[in-house]
Amino acid sequence: MRDGTISRRTALSLLASAAWAQQQIPYRDYSLCLPGFLRHLAAESVKKRNEAIAQLTTPQAIAARQQWVRRTFWEISGKPPERTPLNVHTTGSFTRSGYRVEKIVYETQPELFVPANLYIPTAGTAPYPGVLFQMGHSLNGKAAVVYQKCCQGLAQLGFVVLGFDPMGQGERAYYPRPDGPLTRLRSADDEHTVPGQQLLLLGLSATWLQAWDAVRSLDVLASHPLVDPKRLTSTGNSGGGTTTMFLAAADDRLAAAAPSCPNTENFACEDFNPPGSTDDAEQDFAGSGALGFDRWDLLYPLAPKPLLVLVSAKDFFGTYSPRYMQNGRQEFAKLAAVYRALGKQQQIAWWESPLPHGLNYSARMQIYHWFRRWLQDERTPLNAEPPVNPERDEILWVTEKGNVVRSLGSTRPLDLARARPQTPAGLKQLLQLEEIPTRPRRVRIAEAPSEGCAIEAMEVATTTHVWVPGWVFHPPKSEGVTILLHPSGRNASWGEGGLCHQLAQSGITVCAPDLRGIGDLTAEAGRGALRYTLPHASEHDYAWAGIILGQSLLAQRVTDLITLIRTFPGPKITLAAFGKMTVPALFAAALEPVEKLYLAAGLASYRHLLEVEEYPHPFANFLPGVLLHTDLPKIAAPLRNVTVAGLVDGAGKPLPAAEVTKLYPNATVLPDAAWTAERLSRL
Repeated sequence: MRDGTISRRTALSLLASAAWAQQQIPYRDYSLCLPGFLRHLAAESVKKRNEAIAQLTTPQAIAARQQWVRRTFWEISGKPPERTPLNVHTTGSFTRSGYRVEKIVYETQPELFVPANLYIPTAGTAPYPGVLFQMGHSLNGKAAVVYQKCCQGLAQLGFVVLGFDPMGQGERAYYPRPDGPLTRLRSADDEHTVPGQQLLLLGLSATWLQAWDAVRSLDVLASHPLVDPKRLTSTGNSGGGTTTMFLAAADDRLAAAAPSCPNTENFACEDFNPPGSTDDAEQDFAGSGALGFDRWDLLYPLAPKPLLVLVSAKDFFGTYSPRYMQNGRQEFAKLAAVYRALGKQQQIAWWESPLPHGLNYSARMQIYHWFRRWLQDERTPLNAEPPVNPERDEILWVTEKGNVVRSLGSTRPLDLARARPQTPAGLKQLLQLEEIPTRPRRVRIAEAPSEGCAIEAMEVATTTHVWVPGWVFHPPKSEGVTILLHPSGRNASWGEGGLCHQLAQSGITVCAPDLRGIGDLTAEAGRGALRYTLPHASEHDYAWAGIILGQSLLAQRVTDLITLIRTFPGPKITLAAFGKMTVPALFAAALEPVEKLYLAAGLASYRHLLEVEEYPHPFANFLPGVLLHTDLPKIAAPLRNVTVAGLVDGAGKPLPAAEVTKLYPNATVLPDAAWTAERLSRL
């Protein structure tokens, strides 16, 4: 090589290297796409909120923010109902040393019965300060041992305490066991989320129900002749701490508050860890991210009234997400700055326990000290908790059978999900779709020959951080394109002799893509302790994350699909979807017309989801407020060449063809959900 020439061996080596380089296929890590997109949305939300919080330097700015929070809270959770008669009724009572307990029941909405225990001091002088005690997610609600202890202790210290059963807990289990009053579902959390997701379809939420229960329960407490309505406060642990935060946002009558172990982590936080801190339905605020509204905003309307936030330092790896403690401390500092701006920095405090999540002895003592100081002007420290002796559940029962549904025929949350008048709304507006390119580009990654066709590996950029991968099966001569959507993604039937091959061999170009959260676009697991991250690495949690951040997983999949359809501008397109993929396919076809639409084994209507207690249909297809404007049959009505096959009801059971025909009079209705080359090639 001294004369500048290249030896034969070197030349062959370079050629081999070039050939090898050509064989290296540039696949990207698709599991990062959905998390990356959510991080992008979360970052925008954090920026918007931080900019607003930074302006809270004057009493006027703070007051305006407080009004905005109160208004926004009801906008995202559901418009508050009218105040209807509470119809408070006492069913029994008993007396213990230092206090007596009245067993009462009232209606926060017509025939929505709330059982409660009212703890009244037998010493001291009325009127007493009143405490609304809100329960955590205990199966037996107000009868949980540590909650009884706190109620008894406060009563002996001179507070009237109202402890009531939240939705789905204690005597308010709405899915009771056949052999007992408590829930047959997996947990109290499910008692909130199962109906909470149904309410979401009508623009309501479990947040709405829980918050209104707290407001009306405060009405009961404030109206009691032994209570001073100017000295009302609230506390509660875990879920009860979070609903105490709801009340701080929803009602200005509180004179102080002490939420214990609440969800003090903003959903959209810095260093967001997808899918984020999704939780029970009432703690996930639909559309809040796009507004720059988050969980800590709930406490701003309380300022500058006394606020004690009690947390378990262990929660960041035992109960909540890895960001829980760090974000909570950061957000507390922001709220403390607001108290300083109002000249009341001594009226806000943060207390950490090294113990696990729960209303332990030391936490109860902190609550006693805080309420005595600010509501009784008592600064003498307690040496010990007053003597407490929790009762058996049955002693505290307000109803004969320990369940308001069985004893009183109570309305249930599902019963509140009734038909409402529909008002027209465009699907783009309803989905809140991002702008989709008119002429997106489909990138060919590689191609491999196969029997009777060539298989192209391709991808399409659909939005920030997202690339949709797929297979395109090219026959020698094509009579159109069929896009196949399967719940298992593009690899469901790509193999030799499979559905894609069969259709290609019949002269049809076939595209089998993944959409966000499906197939290779299934998201990676997040950071943190496996006991938290693995259960949260689910489609359900990613669906909640999208709804919170203002881009539902349904809308994301519709965006992916429309973008993909637009990369096939010439040939006639058949869109075929199976199972849960029929819903995004129908929305996409309504917005980006295709030649033919085939929906197999899909949900017949959203309305069917309100007709069953439990539903197997995935939350990924839920859309907040959709039933206020439209339903699946209504979306399909103006479309041409629609075939529906083997549609199912809310319980996942096939519907009779005659019933489907009534819902889809303009469609071809087939009784079975065949997913075969024979069926698809004959559409």
